[in-house]
Amino acid sequence: MRVLLLKTSSLGDVIHTLPALTDARTQIPDLQIDWVVEEGFAEIPAWHPAVRRVIPVALRRWRKRPWHYWEEWRDFRQQLRAESYNLVLDAQGLIKSALLSLYCHGTRAGLNRASCREPLAAWCYQKSYAVPWQQHAVQRLRQLFAQAFDYPSPDTEPDYGIANQFNVSHSLHPTLVFLHGTTWQTKHWPVSYWKTLAKLAADAGYLVQLPWGSTEERERAEVIATVDSNVKILPRLDLNGMATTLLQAKMAVGVDTGLAHLAAALNLPTVTLYGSTRPDWTGTYGGESSQTHLQAKFACAPCLNKQCHYHGKHDVFPACYSDLSVERVWMAMQVNL
Repeated sequence: MRVLLLKTSSLGDVIHTLPALTDARTQIPDLQIDWVVEEGFAEIPAWHPAVRRVIPVALRRWRKRPWHYWEEWRDFRQQLRAESYNLVLDAQGLIKSALLSLYCHGTRAGLNRASCREPLAAWCYQKSYAVPWQQHAVQRLRQLFAQAFDYPSPDTEPDYGIANQFNVSHSLHPTLVFLHGTTWQTKHWPVSYWKTLAKLAADAGYLVQLPWGSTEERERAEVIATVDSNVKILPRLDLNGMATTLLQAKMAVGVDTGLAHLAAALNLPTVTLYGSTRPDWTGTYGGESSQTHLQAKFACAPCLNKQCHYHGKHDVFPACYSDLSVERVWMAMQVNL
């Protein structure tokens, strides 16, 4: 069975799709998936054994200078039209992904109007499915795939299907990875807290590794690393390198960021911090014993806003993280250390 899957971004959303893909491959052993995904995340689908071909798309880049990238856009459309599929499944539920499905040969399917993030997207589908809100994104995707491929919705723990794709061993020195980088202003745990936590971990005998993916994140890592010689800044890594680093670690601590979802997909024990966002909808998702969610208990949390609008008295920024102290995080880490 040949299927074209549209799930382009973001990093966390792409990772959240993997368990549904594992479910479908278990039910349909001859399933072959071609996956359309943003170019920056193209490494991830290639890790899954059900994926035959990855088709990178660069909508984020193309929309900034559409005429400059006209030839790339033309070549991409030709790739979409080159083959026929039993099903073209839009798992994104956005207008941009639904419009991409119109270029493809095959029965178009996706969420119905009540289930899409952008209801107009559903007009592009020939088959649409109802998937209830108020549940985690991983479960919503597993239910969508179950309906699209006509098998009972599974109630098993999610299997991301990628952990065995890497041949790695644990580091001789017990290592922790601190995932401090994120795009939302309201997701950043204060740098002073990261420094104190890094010092606690180094004093306890752990090597702390700090990844980064932008100039701002590199500068933050440099500040955190000043507390101890056992707090190391990693070189800039691609996603394959990041996955290998996580698999060699004993634990990760992170804010609500795509790399924390990658850690969960690799079944690495992870403590994840939530201020403005909700772990019950989009938090790290894996084995119950491996994932610890710490939610700030604050008057306006979770606000689900990218910018903090709190104007009351506060000692740290964002203010909601005053409830997520270093001591609370360190105590949560002890369960898996």
